[in-house]
Amino acid sequence: MNRLIAAAGEQSILLRALGGLAVKAHHKAEHPTFTRDFGDLDLVVEGGRRREFQEFMEKAGYSPHKKFNLLNGDQRQIYFHNDSEMKVDVFIGTFVMCHKIPLDDRLHLHPVTIPPAELLLTKAQIADLNRKDALDIASLLLYVETGSSDENCINLRRLALLCGADWGLYKTTSINLGRVEETVGGGDVELAESERSQIKKRISEILHVFESMPKSVQWKMRDKVGTRVRWYEEVEEVAR
Repeated sequence: MNRLIAAAGEQSILLRALGGLAVKAHHKAEHPTFTRDFGDLDLVVEGGRRREFQEFMEKAGYSPHKKFNLLNGDQRQIYFHNDSEMKVDVFIGTFVMCHKIPLDDRLHLHPVTIPPAELLLTKAQIADLNRKDALDIASLLLYVETGSSDENCINLRRLALLCGADWGLYKTTSINLGRVEETVGGGDVELAESERSQIKKRISEILHVFESMPKSVQWKMRDKVGTRVRWYEEVEEVAR
């Protein structure tokens, strides 16, 4: 991951990581509860360098998923390493799955990953959150402070800005933070009591921000509809 990001930087291509490996990059210590295997690599590249990026990946030893990239290449591309066949999922400027998260003008804020606030949201926006992703969120909340800046910090103002403009993103994130709290409170998750308390404290801080954040007119109108209408996009797995 680091080598690929550095090699892209040498070609003046701004490339950053997201997903589980990006979460692991923010871990301050090895923790048995958060140790897992990583099969894929998730990246985002600045929107204006899409064609240069395609050439870069092929020179770096990755083959494109031709059919998928032809249909979706302006928003998302998939590559496979020629030797290991590792899958690389690449978003172009904006993360688009169950919800949209703009990233293009924020990629410079961390040398390896997208900023922690957006990294949290890319996990918390998953409508059908599984245990693996819940633990990724928990680990990020354990190791990264909450605050009002982007420097090694989950920027609460950024969370408020994005979730205050998008009711669906707010709703899914809120639900999933509750799921994370339930997960870390379970007896089958090995955490020190101080670690559980830290995670729960930061969840509480984020939810408090959601209560007080400014909401757009569209947000308030969508809130009246609530969950009677599906508020997220359903995402299908990409076949090779």
